[in-house]
Amino acid sequence: MSLNYVCPHCNGYLNLEDCLVFSVETKDKKKGLISLHPELGNYEFKKHPGFDFQAGDELEFYCPICHEPLSSDKHKKLAKVIMIDEDNNRYDVLFSKVAGEKSTYKIEGETMEIFGDDSAEYLDFINLSMNF
Repeated sequence: MSLNYVCPHCNGYLNLEDCLVFSVETKDKKKGLISLHPELGNYEFKKHPGFDFQAGDELEFYCPICHEPLSSDKHKKLAKVIMIDEDNNRYDVLFSKVAGEKSTYKIEGETMEIFGDDSAEYLDFINLSMNF
């Protein structure tokens, strides 16, 4: 299955081989790159050993191409990217910006798939903002 992820601002490709690459900043202004696994519900990630943050820290995700924040309008603790499948269908993918929190949502119109043990955390905010 061939999936691509793009920035919602510049449409630049965020995936490279088996990872999604983001520029990230901590609340105390430490900056670094992080790579996330492209499979929804797989919460493996890689970062430089010197780029430290703890579980529970809120991170700000940026496009590494255009440097725009990838914040979702659904909730301030969610980031947003666009996923494009092999049939060129586009989905909004929202994921938690809180380190260690496993919450991911794949949305197309009024349809939503939910991933992660912590996904109930933002479900009400997303449901309220969807056009049912």
